[in-house]
Amino acid sequence: MVITLVRRVAAACVLGAALTACAATPQTPRLARPAPSATTAPPTLAPGPGGLTPVFKNGSRTHGRTVALTFDADMTADQGVRAARGEHFDNPGLISALRALEVPATVFMTGRWAEQYPEQARSIGRDPLFEVANHSYSHYAFTDDCYGLPTVSGDKMRADVERAYTAFRKAGVPDTMPYFRFPGGCYDRRALKALTPAGVTAVQWDVVSGDAFATDAEAVSRQVLEGVRPGSVVVLHCTRSAAPTTERVVRTVVPELRRKGFRFVKVSELIGS
Repeated sequence: MVITLVRRVAAACVLGAALTACAATPQTPRLARPAPSATTAPPTLAPGPGGLTPVFKNGSRTHGRTVALTFDADMTADQGVRAARGEHFDNPGLISALRALEVPATVFMTGRWAEQYPEQARSIGRDPLFEVANHSYSHYAFTDDCYGLPTVSGDKMRADVERAYTAFRKAGVPDTMPYFRFPGGCYDRRALKALTPAGVTAVQWDVVSGDAFATDAEAVSRQVLEGVRPGSVVVLHCTRSAAPTTERVVRTVVPELRRKGFRFVKVSELIGS
């Protein structure tokens, strides 16, 4: 009887091992696959001194020849009338050029821009080549005396940022990044403190392209090429009316930087490296 019991236990163990092996064989490749990007939290910086919103200007100078092209899709809250009259605050030709050249990029979009061009916002946001980040809803300045922009009061700064995220969701933009670019690049301690609860990383730049209101594409291209270093963040614009040369600049700069050994990345890769 004892022998019979031992035989049954042994048989059960063999059968259990066989079933485990059979189950493990087809499942192993699936378990080895990385999780979908949508479930992975984007990299951010830790809060700055005093818990203030952290500020990112450029990536590592020693971790390879990487560069991030960023494009501000600007439109202030009160420019709807101008858009209705035919002014173009979008630049589909630029986006097409980036796609043709296969250049990853980060688009800092205002909520008002997403409302004006929801189909374009959705197309950009759903293209894995790009990532969409927050450039405020109104494109009003977060400090006084910022290139003549209207200003948003301190008690409404966080609400302005959150309103932009709401506009992106309504336009169908998935997975907007937790990055924020101050309109005009203007900020101070008060602005950083106001945005702390929003949990964003403020993204500035170390290369000014000079494409805003420029008419000489060669001069802008020269300025970018002379300024780029490993880890650079370049600020450009995605607005035909205010930056008409940007598409030509991109078509010139991208092949030249690649010839010099640079690799184009999104801001998220620079922050995470």
